[in-house]
Amino acid sequence: MDNNKHKHIEIDLNGKIIKIETGKMARQASGAVVVTCEETTVLATVVSSNTPREGIDFFPLLVDYEEKFYAAGKIPGGFFKREGRPSNNAILTSRLIDRPLRPLFPKGYRNDVQVIITTLSYDQKNMPDILAIIGASAALWISDIPFKCPIGAVRIGMKDDQFIVNPTLQEIEESKLDLIVAGPKDSIVMMEGEAKELSEEQILKAIKIAQESINTLITGQEKLLDILGKTRKEYISDSKDNEKKEKYYNDLKDNYEKDIKDVICIADKKERENSLDALFDKILGEFGVEDDEISIFKKVFDTVYQELFRKLILIDKKRSDGRKLDEVRPITCEIGVIPRVHGSALFTRGQTQALAITTLGSVKDRQFIDTLQEESSQRFYLHYNFPPFSVGDVRPRRGQSRREIGHGYLAEKALKAVIPSEEEFPYTIRLVSEILESNGSSSMATVCGGSLSLMDAGVMIKRPIAGVAMGLIKEGEESEILTDILGLEDHYGDMDFKATGSSEGITAIQMDLKISGISLKILEDILKRSKKARLHILEIMNQIINKPKKELSEHAPKITIIKIDPSKIGSVIGPGGKNIKKIIEITGASVDIKDDGEIYISSDDNKAVKSALQMIESIVKEAKVGEIYKGKVTRTTNFGAFVEILPGKEGLVHISKLSPRRIAKVEDVVKTNDDIFVKVIKIDHQGRIDLRKISEDEYNSKENENTIEENNHNEKYD
Repeated sequence: MDNNKHKHIEIDLNGKIIKIETGKMARQASGAVVVTCEETTVLATVVSSNTPREGIDFFPLLVDYEEKFYAAGKIPGGFFKREGRPSNNAILTSRLIDRPLRPLFPKGYRNDVQVIITTLSYDQKNMPDILAIIGASAALWISDIPFKCPIGAVRIGMKDDQFIVNPTLQEIEESKLDLIVAGPKDSIVMMEGEAKELSEEQILKAIKIAQESINTLITGQEKLLDILGKTRKEYISDSKDNEKKEKYYNDLKDNYEKDIKDVICIADKKERENSLDALFDKILGEFGVEDDEISIFKKVFDTVYQELFRKLILIDKKRSDGRKLDEVRPITCEIGVIPRVHGSALFTRGQTQALAITTLGSVKDRQFIDTLQEESSQRFYLHYNFPPFSVGDVRPRRGQSRREIGHGYLAEKALKAVIPSEEEFPYTIRLVSEILESNGSSSMATVCGGSLSLMDAGVMIKRPIAGVAMGLIKEGEESEILTDILGLEDHYGDMDFKATGSSEGITAIQMDLKISGISLKILEDILKRSKKARLHILEIMNQIINKPKKELSEHAPKITIIKIDPSKIGSVIGPGGKNIKKIIEITGASVDIKDDGEIYISSDDNKAVKSALQMIESIVKEAKVGEIYKGKVTRTTNFGAFVEILPGKEGLVHISKLSPRRIAKVEDVVKTNDDIFVKVIKIDHQGRIDLRKISEDEYNSKENENTIEENNHNEKYD
């Protein structure tokens, strides 16, 4: 190895050292760095193809974040014992890296670029996702791939009203905020995070703190490039078709500007798309475009369409559907729209519609997660489905896309802040959003519909949650913020900003830009407008339902929790699981036991729950002086009879306590396997139980009292 090529820099970020080194690993990649913070290490590599990909109108960037279980000293599960398809966490992290990088490549760059981030070491303390974003930026910056400027990324937490820069895993779990911010110097290009109903002012303050750390990280990357002695080459786009493009552009602007504007202003999405196709075909025929130039003409037509669309908003202050810039589309809400399910809601905003369905389950229905962190489980999870018919398309369905996973995770974070604790609501909660129509902001429709569906199901959420997507059109110093954006405004605009929350504050936030960044002042205005829109949406939702239903669906499982002494867990399970298998077999209930002694009993049949509860109580119940039992005689001796009063618990009825009168021998009154009624009269310091035989009438009298008490107990649980 040539040590002269091995260079590194160290960045002090609030007392933590982030080390970036290059020239030691993966030297055949276009750019490669190893980023380390304490004992968490990632390898970031970037490679670009030598020539552009033909026939495409998008930038082919591929980002893969690869979790290696060896990084945490773990062996993967499953039959093959190797890493399989990416986990949801790996997919979400890949998107997290992609989003701030994509806007910083030159417009028109069509070479394939692949970014691969590999976790080499994870100390269960410092999160690798932030290092992955920094590493991807540094690898691109020192490579020969055209990349406008390096970016920094930082996570901001909040504990005891104090902000924490790059909190540890434990600090994140205790934090009111988990916000990732990324961007170039003095601007923000991407945000992703969740909060426990924090105010817009608190979020803005967190972003300002993040910006300071981002600038420090970028300075470090610039220093690394200087140490390597490299200079950046300016990207020059291919201009072979520029003359044709310019002619088409001028002709379209001179002759068809009004026609194109008229199409832009058609409010209905399908009608607008059909009219646009018809107009394009008409102009194509009138221009007499050759077959080999149709793709060039289409690009120019799209450029003109985009310019006129943006001009309409910036200069004329008009939107294609006729709304004001800060106006939310018409909203309708319904609950209880699907029979049999535990909760459902249909949320429609303009031409975007989400059907949200809630299903309640027991402990066994939790989602178990095996990643670099310790194995864990979720009792609330949300699945988002975006079928092709929602946008009038035809395409094969081959499992969940990265986009579906990302949108579902955002909506899950938005609602997670108001989900009740397990002690308050001992159910596993699955929420599914089926997008039935889409014309922008389907993830925010999922949040609104999900909130309504949860309340319809009787899930005791703290407060209703709503969400809205904001857009931006920016040309130089001129800019306009758009509330509740359409798909068209997302496609031709510069920003997709989503904020969710309750009347009390923000629960989730996400921002993606197509430009190289926006100022904190613009961000402040966006946050203010998003709050106004969110409160407006909540007001409409609250007219349908503003708090959870008191009764669960009759189809939802019934759950009872019993707490036992952890030392008695073994008795409930029994040798080889004998006792718990017997309980499940006889009652049909599901029984889940936690290490702390909490036992969850669930079934669709309330009688099954009560039967299982009684069987468990009989196993763990301790005999008390004065209590009466129906027991079975297990054996007799010349001095008395041993009677099993509880599973595995015996007491002695002395011969003198078997009858009010004197008897000659025990067998004159009871025999082995007889059922008799007894009362506990004494328990000594060694736990030995003395019993007295009682009459059936005395037993029945006491049982009636117990039944009344038990009914009161069950009413409290149900």
